[in-house]
Amino acid sequence: MKSFPLVLAGLLLAVGAVLNLVMPDFFFGMSPDMLLTFMFLAILLFPSGKNVLVFGIATGILAAVTTTFPAGQLPNLFERPITAFCFFGLFLLFGRSQSVLSAGILTALGTFVSGAIFLSLALAIAGLPGTATFSSLFLIVVVPTAAINTILMVIIHPIARSFKNRSKYSTAP
Repeated sequence: MKSFPLVLAGLLLAVGAVLNLVMPDFFFGMSPDMLLTFMFLAILLFPSGKNVLVFGIATGILAAVTTTFPAGQLPNLFERPITAFCFFGLFLLFGRSQSVLSAGILTALGTFVSGAIFLSLALAIAGLPGTATFSSLFLIVVVPTAAINTILMVIIHPIARSFKNRSKYSTAP
């Protein structure tokens, strides 16, 4: 693995982690997951199986450290690599398209997949907080997060892609 993808992805994930820390809570101490958008962006910029694995594990660790979900550390560690590979699979199904529209659609789908996996794991491992149900948390937390992540991706994807292109980095072997 080359150093450029790791450095840029590290910067992206750091920005996502900071946004996770400053994002205000809005339901049962939970907040939208900005780190997820930056993991998706890293995968879009550097799409390879090795990169996806590294990005998924790194994001899982960062998400576990910054989570506001009660007992959400363990579910995050497992959910992120799974979500990373699901997102990568969706990316490959879309024909590796790099358009802003496809990045937005993939981000929305990826966020729904992530939310479903995370809530399922949280329910199985530690239970959901309070009297919350899977469907209520999905509607109140995951759906708004998908909207926010999609808007964020539509804004930052062209900027990040332009930066990558100007760096003259090639993904060819």
